[in-house]
Amino acid sequence: MGNEQKENSNKYSIIIPTYNERLNIALLVYLIFKHLPNVNFEISVVDDGSPDGTQDIVKQLQSVYGEDRILLRARPKKLGLGTAYIHGLKHASGNFVVIMDADLSHHPKYLPNFIKKQMETGADIVTGTRYVKGGGVHGWNLMRKLTSRGANVLAQTLLWPGVSDLTGSFRLYRKSVLEDVIGSCVSKGYVFQMEMIVRATRKGYNIAEVPITFVDRVYGSSKLGGSEIVEYLKGLIYLLLTT
Repeated sequence: MGNEQKENSNKYSIIIPTYNERLNIALLVYLIFKHLPNVNFEISVVDDGSPDGTQDIVKQLQSVYGEDRILLRARPKKLGLGTAYIHGLKHASGNFVVIMDADLSHHPKYLPNFIKKQMETGADIVTGTRYVKGGGVHGWNLMRKLTSRGANVLAQTLLWPGVSDLTGSFRLYRKSVLEDVIGSCVSKGYVFQMEMIVRATRKGYNIAEVPITFVDRVYGSSKLGGSEIVEYLKGLIYLLLTT
């Protein structure tokens, strides 16, 4: 009972950056409400001027769930992941912030595990990991799995962050910690998530992990290509030299 009361006293701001996610956003929002029935939360959709009508769907969702639960934070064009989180963070009213992807690769069924883990451990950050027992990846070919796993092993070896999944972007942060960490990050795109966790460990924040199964996006095209791998390696070298 004590835990339940404690959980209800927290508010969670769920920040979801979107670009052309019209097919996914309604289902994602439905699943979040389904899996967090007794939790105080708001969903902040940071849309980068999607031409596919994503914002129209979000407005419809506001009429269903209420404008106090679904916040639309529109931006004129694609401005990068890091700035999307900063934009969402400016308006977040929760004392905890969840960041997750809009493409259904992050299943909302894991959110109660994140909240429970944070309450049990008092962690500053809870991060979803594909690389411990109970975690995994669904829908990737062998090459993609090897690339991702290799990128993580390389980063582990060079940076010693003490976290098994550096490039994942499904995380729960204390709001004050996210504000502190994000303020010291300089990279954009694929490397940004890795920089966030490396900076957090260097600052001494307590990080816990929850196993998740990452599902390759259901609709639309994946954003990981050769240029992202080059960007990742550049970012890794940068972090090695600056942290």
